Amino acid sequence: MVALALCMFWKVAAHAQSKIDSSYSNWYYDARYELYNHLKHHKADIVFLGNSITERGNWAELIPGKIVSNRGIGGDNSFGVLARLEAVTALKPKKLFLMIGVNDLGRGLPVEVILNNYKRIIRHIQTESPRTKIYLQSVLPMNENKLNYDYLKGKNVLVKQLNDGIRLIASEYKLEFINLHEIMADENGELREELTSDGIHLNTVAYKIWVNYLKNKKYL
Repeated sequence: MVALALCMFWKVAAHAQSKIDSSYSNWYYDARYELYNHLKHHKADIVFLGNSITERGNWAELIPGKIVSNRGIGGDNSFGVLARLEAVTALKPKKLFLMIGVNDLGRGLPVEVILNNYKRIIRHIQTESPRTKIYLQSVLPMNENKLNYDYLKGKNVLVKQLNDGIRLIASEYKLEFINLHEIMADENGELREELTSDGIHLNTVAYKIWVNYLKNKKYL
């Protein structure tokens, strides 16, 4: 009976795992991957790594005097970041700022899966580029009133759960956790209305606030 029960347990676990959508590749991801892979022999002082929220930041101009590489890809998730880390660690950056996870939540991936990917990302970077200082940035909340994407609606509660887990991982790996909610969120815990046009992506003012915050905290 015990053997039968264990067999049933593993069948259920395997079925649950098979339902996880770990896909990330599409025409846009592939094009950006090809570009970043082509540039992997360059060197960088600072890397910003993430999805469209990272990609839309004009980091090099916002942080003059440093070699800053933007390694954001619109629509990317934690599996996609894992798949392209070689071209990131090859840059041997002094500092790396990571923000990823909202697209994972949008497709219904469990928080536990995303957090496990965070650990895999950290371990890979620490192995391949041990001198790189990793900063884990909180995943930004969304503004429900402005949000144009139905698949993301109602996900702010999961954003909070994810950030709680990221904070714990930062503590576990002795990394800096950057709580951007301090400057980006309103009193209800949503993305400040004046910082976004579609409820999730940031405007120019928001990126300036972001960089000034990093500078004031002595992270840059």
